[in-house]
Amino acid sequence: MRAVAAATLVALTLVSSADAQFQQRRGGGRFGGGMRSIVNPPYDGAFMFCRIMFRNASNGDGAGWMVDWPRADENLSFRLSELTRTTVSRSAIGEVNHVTIALTDSERLSHCPFIMMTEPGGTYFDDAEAKALREYLQRGGFLWADDFWGEYAFDHWMNELRKALPSGDFPLTDVPLEHPLFHVLYDVKAIPQIPSISFWYGTGGRTSERGADSATPHVRAVSDRDGRIVVVMTHNTDFGDAFEREGDSREYFEAFAGAGYAFGINALVYSMTH
Repeated sequence: MRAVAAATLVALTLVSSADAQFQQRRGGGRFGGGMRSIVNPPYDGAFMFCRIMFRNASNGDGAGWMVDWPRADENLSFRLSELTRTTVSRSAIGEVNHVTIALTDSERLSHCPFIMMTEPGGTYFDDAEAKALREYLQRGGFLWADDFWGEYAFDHWMNELRKALPSGDFPLTDVPLEHPLFHVLYDVKAIPQIPSISFWYGTGGRTSERGADSATPHVRAVSDRDGRIVVVMTHNTDFGDAFEREGDSREYFEAFAGAGYAFGINALVYSMTH
């Protein structure tokens, strides 16, 4: 009976936590999430996962840049080294190197063919950050924005992104499943909806974190005038948790990691070859 009671308490706690996610994410101070001083490894010419630190807007919808960090960065980098011939940077003791930087760190940013932002629905860009992002992307960089749910978060993110990439020069499209992004290495035939592990367990296996408002997952892109994708956005899905939670739950891993890594590896390879 005690075991049953304990299990029930855990389940109720998870449900409460999952149902409260919207209230926890919406809002927060202009500087919510924090811009930390992080010691990054020196650039050595090999691939390093580059995560962007950003401040949260007071009216944004996101838990901040640190969501899924650092395990998602480490695990996706490790799988990239396993599943492709890409040379991934490692420390002296063999651990995967990765970096966490601000958009205005131009020297470090210049070494990143690929950058990641998590929960961008809460983003705030000032003029210097918007300018730095635009210049980075125009020089050939590639941004993947992942894990934001519902129309409010999407609209907020686009308002911030348009500070850097005005719609007249950088159109927004849904990426069709026939696009090379889905087939550069692995053949991805559907867009998976990957919930956070806490939401999935807490709701008994639901995948849409905002109910009807986030029922359909999307892969959307912003392209330049030549048609090159400069920003890919995975909306109403959380690929970061598919990477971060490896080792936490066999059940969750089997449900979501395969599809997550297939698209994730494709995105990395595509970003460095197009």
